[in-house]
Amino acid sequence: MDLLQNLELGLSTALHAENLLYAFVGVVLGTLVGALPGIGPTATIAMLLPITFNFQPVTALIMLAGIYYGAQYGGSTTAVLLNLPGESSSAVTAIDGHQMARRGRAGPALATAAIGSFFAGTVGTLILVLFAPPLAHIALEFGPPEYFSLVVLGLIASIALARGSTVKALAMIILGLLLGTVGQDIYTGTPRFTFGARELYSGINFVPVAVGMFGVAEILRNLEDEKTRTVMVRAVKNLLLSREDLRRIVGPVLRGTGIGSALGVLPGGGHILASFTSYSIEKRLSKHPEEFGQGAIEGVAGPESANNAAAQTSFIPLLTLGLPAHPVMALMVGAFIIHGIIPGPNVIVNEPALFWGLVVSMWIGNLLLLLLNLPLVGIWVKMLTIPYRLLFPAIIAFAAIGTLSLSLNPFDVYAIAFFGILGYLLVKLGAEPAPLLLGFVLGPLLEQHLRRAMIISHGDPTIFLVRPISLGLLIAAAIALVVAVLPAIRRKREVVFQEED
Repeated sequence: MDLLQNLELGLSTALHAENLLYAFVGVVLGTLVGALPGIGPTATIAMLLPITFNFQPVTALIMLAGIYYGAQYGGSTTAVLLNLPGESSSAVTAIDGHQMARRGRAGPALATAAIGSFFAGTVGTLILVLFAPPLAHIALEFGPPEYFSLVVLGLIASIALARGSTVKALAMIILGLLLGTVGQDIYTGTPRFTFGARELYSGINFVPVAVGMFGVAEILRNLEDEKTRTVMVRAVKNLLLSREDLRRIVGPVLRGTGIGSALGVLPGGGHILASFTSYSIEKRLSKHPEEFGQGAIEGVAGPESANNAAAQTSFIPLLTLGLPAHPVMALMVGAFIIHGIIPGPNVIVNEPALFWGLVVSMWIGNLLLLLLNLPLVGIWVKMLTIPYRLLFPAIIAFAAIGTLSLSLNPFDVYAIAFFGILGYLLVKLGAEPAPLLLGFVLGPLLEQHLRRAMIISHGDPTIFLVRPISLGLLIAAAIALVVAVLPAIRRKREVVFQEED
């Protein structure tokens, strides 16, 4: 009964005119940035964070969430038509989707992606509804030692699932943790690492870090290597699937939804891992594995379902534990904090309208994606022809103005430039910036719970080992670290993610 009442509260919140409008804006923007290679949801959400400051918290989060799961769908458009995934998790879709387009079956490929995305998104949201409240209730029993161990597990797991070098991923986590300590000590008020700059006394603002590392750095990287875009199909026709197509996609959609729902909660790249896992399983189960890579419709249905289910379930650790599963969720943490809300188990208790409104908006958003995107395929195709050199000046100007309006502090604009250059250099050095952002967001939480736990135990560090939940989380973190450094597993992970790039 409580669940029905909560869903009713969520429905009334999500259907409020302003929230419904911004859910629409979010999914359209998400589809757009997913369809335009080189932008992506991380950079877009980072650059739009400042303008949401004057929104109601639930309105801002509904729009930002719509951008994320909209981009998961939009990436399939360029994957099919250009063989150039707009979103990293759509890399697998390009393998068979583009081959279908070359054979004149771009319409069925895009329709398959839309149907699989809608079904998986709906199921993923249902799982969020069913499992988030019990997990949040359990998390309310956590004390400082358990939260410290949980944050450690989240950071280590993100290293284990990061792309490329484990050592570099660990270095990025540490750099993020160090950046998170800049400012005044949380208990004594003593300035730390401020170098005499009064602007740093309150710490480094989250928005310039996010906009610089993911917005400006991504623009610089794309300007260096802008690819010529040749759209395979100018006019997409025959969007209806045949009975044979429907028969072939049922199994992959169901399996992909299950895989994505399970792997979406993993820190790091759960949605990417889900896509690759789904594709591998479909190829292994197929009676005609030789068709994969040549235009097998199962190779579109499975991965697209997996990455969209993962997009929904990645909200579970954020809303129940306050832990971001990947960089986009770290940006969502920043959105919560900007609006004065601490993400975690207390959200569902203290802000029920926000929690349930956000969850129900995901159902509405997925329905909007299904109704809007297939009729608007022609518009996305035309958008693909816009030269990137015409887009980037407007993007940078928009990001700078938005960040300046947030605090009216010119220092933040300089910070955007600094972190943009830093992010670009890190990418050139083969170090992925995503773990840095996770470390930056989780660092203050790590320090806060560490110091609280040590105060409770009067300085006895064994408090983390004598409490069963804390000990179990630390053991899981140790196992994740061992997995990360095993050479065979590390090499396999690097090969998999090279295919994504």
